Amino acid sequence: MAEGALALPQVRTASPVSRFIKLIPGVLMLAAIGYLGKFIEQSISAYAKASHLHIPNIEYVLWAILIGLAVSNTIGIPAVFRPGVATYEFWLKAGIVLLGSRFLLGDVLRLGGLSLTLVVLELAIAFTLMTLLGRWFKLKPKLTSLLAVGSSVCGVSAIIATKGAIDADDEDSSYAIAAILAIGAISLFTFPLIGHWLHMSDRAFGMWAGLAVDNTAEATAAGALYSDAAAKIAVLAKTTRNAMIGFVVLGYAIYWASRGQAQAVGNKAAFLWQKFPKFVLGFLLVSILATAAVFNKEQLGSLANLSRWAFLLTFAGVGLKTNIRELKAQGLRPFAVGAIGEGAIALVTLGMVMVAATAFNL
Repeated sequence: MAEGALALPQVRTASPVSRFIKLIPGVLMLAAIGYLGKFIEQSISAYAKASHLHIPNIEYVLWAILIGLAVSNTIGIPAVFRPGVATYEFWLKAGIVLLGSRFLLGDVLRLGGLSLTLVVLELAIAFTLMTLLGRWFKLKPKLTSLLAVGSSVCGVSAIIATKGAIDADDEDSSYAIAAILAIGAISLFTFPLIGHWLHMSDRAFGMWAGLAVDNTAEATAAGALYSDAAAKIAVLAKTTRNAMIGFVVLGYAIYWASRGQAQAVGNKAAFLWQKFPKFVLGFLLVSILATAAVFNKEQLGSLANLSRWAFLLTFAGVGLKTNIRELKAQGLRPFAVGAIGEGAIALVTLGMVMVAATAFNL
């Protein structure tokens, strides 16, 4: 290098090993909270049985979420745990892929057709309602778009994917994410209560949760709080919604680009593949392998157990990620639009599912 030339700064990137080590504390925290929830459930059940008491069984799902909520909203999550806690979405996707072992392909196709019909209706209703509400409450247009995408497809993931595609402000995305997370937390606890009050079947409730609860984690948890069978159907219905994300984001990107407020989309096929949730393909692949009897009975049982363990870490993360103080700080108007819109979507989809249950023996 010539004398006097400026030396470029040496940028050190963390090695894969060091990045992996940073995840360990948080993953252990997820496992500890999830296992504590399981321990509390089993302890209460054992005590009730030994004492001949009739105590309603509270699933470990709820305990794990409540413990996570308590930690997040009291002492908070220390920085050393945050990278590992953020992996809860990975465990969610891994759990869904492994859950494919419990579905034969015929079941997926049969219910998938019904799910697709209901999802298309849900998308149209959610887009229309959120757009009208956003205009009535005089929200910024792109914030309205983010709320519409989040409520119709797959919650926070859809908002993040759409933000970059339509060049939305960080403030808009944070408002939309806060509103969707707050409504998701409320749905998580209210949906099972409504389902039991209406005496819904496991399949009907699972379909409703998969259609009306936005985030995949909350939809899965709501189904699991109802029953194991409901959780399976909720995952299948929600996965059908997730598969639509690429098309929805592409549509919004083209719309805003046509108005000169977003970058034009070049290769549409590449755009769709980039946005498509790859874990959906993993779920279908495992289902195909199970249908083809590639796995024996013991292996199917092991895959199902691994799926439950992955969801155990996921549900702990759902509680830990929900900070009530941060949600309150985002303002009331986006939350009001989200609450009114999600309430209407929940009622309409409930009616759709009840009709489907009667007409198609759901």
